[in-house]
Amino acid sequence: VIGLGGRMDGFTMQSKFGIAVSSELMAMLSIVRDLADMRERMDNITVAFDKKGKPVTTGDLQVGGAMTAWMRNTINPTLLCTVEYQPCMVHAGPFANIAVGQSSIIADRIGLKMFDYHITESGFAADIGFEKFWNVKCRYSGLKPHVSVLTTTIRALKMHGGGPKVVAGIPLPEAYNKEDLGLLEKGLPNMLHLIGVIRKSGINPVVCVNCFHADTKAEIAMVKKAAEAAGARCAVSTHWADGGDGALELADAVKDACEEENEFKFLYPQEMKLRDRVNIIAKEVYG
Repeated sequence: VIGLGGRMDGFTMQSKFGIAVSSELMAMLSIVRDLADMRERMDNITVAFDKKGKPVTTGDLQVGGAMTAWMRNTINPTLLCTVEYQPCMVHAGPFANIAVGQSSIIADRIGLKMFDYHITESGFAADIGFEKFWNVKCRYSGLKPHVSVLTTTIRALKMHGGGPKVVAGIPLPEAYNKEDLGLLEKGLPNMLHLIGVIRKSGINPVVCVNCFHADTKAEIAMVKKAAEAAGARCAVSTHWADGGDGALELADAVKDACEEENEFKFLYPQEMKLRDRVNIIAKEVYG
C-alpha cells in the first residue's frame, strides 16, 4: 500500500514493484556502439500515435538531446570483480523476455581488448536469449562468437520432463532430491532442441551441467551421453561450491571448442521482411 505519508505522497492505493530497467532505453544500451549512436537512437523512440495513426517519436518532442545527456554516463560499463578477483563488467540488462536481453556490445569490445577469452551473457535460454544474441546483437556488433555454453541442471531437466511444480520458499519436492532416470530422460528433449538451435548458427555448443549434491553419477552420465550424441561437448561444473577450481573442466571444454573451426551464419538476411523473419524464427528456433 502506498500513499500513506500524506498528501505529498499521492493517493492511497495498492501497488506493486516493477523492474525499473525494463524499458527501451535499456534495450538500446545493449546495442549502441558509442555516444553518437545513442544520440541518434534517442530520437527514434515511438512514444505515442496521433489521431491519424502516425507514430509520435521522441525526436518529434525534441527530447532526444536531454535524454542522451541524462544517459551519457550509463554508456560506460561498470568494472567489478568476482569473489576470486577475476575482472568482470556489468552493463545492460539481459531480460530477453521484454527486449534484446544481452549484455552490452561496448562491454564486449572492452573485454576482447583486455583478455584472450571474453565470456558474455545472453539472458534466458537458447531460444529466446541466444536467438537474439545470434541474429540481433552479433549483427549490430560485427563480432563472431566461437562457442556457446548451454547451462543446465539435473533438476531443471526433471522439471521439463513433467516433474512436480517448484514453488519459491517451499522445500523442493522429493523427486528432485533422489535419482529418477525415467523423469530425467523425459526432460532431455528440451536440452537436445536447444543444442540444435545453437548448431544452426554454425558455432560449437558446450553443455555445462551445473551439478548439485543430490545429482547422481548415473544421472550425470545420462545427460553427458545425450549431449555428446547431439554434437556438443559436455562438462560438469561445481563452481557454486568450489569456486574456480570447480569450473576447470568447463573451462577446458570451452577452450578446446574455441580452437575448432566454425562457420558462423545468421538465421535470416537483414533485408528479409519482418513477417518472414518472425515465421522463420518460430519454425527454426521455437518449432
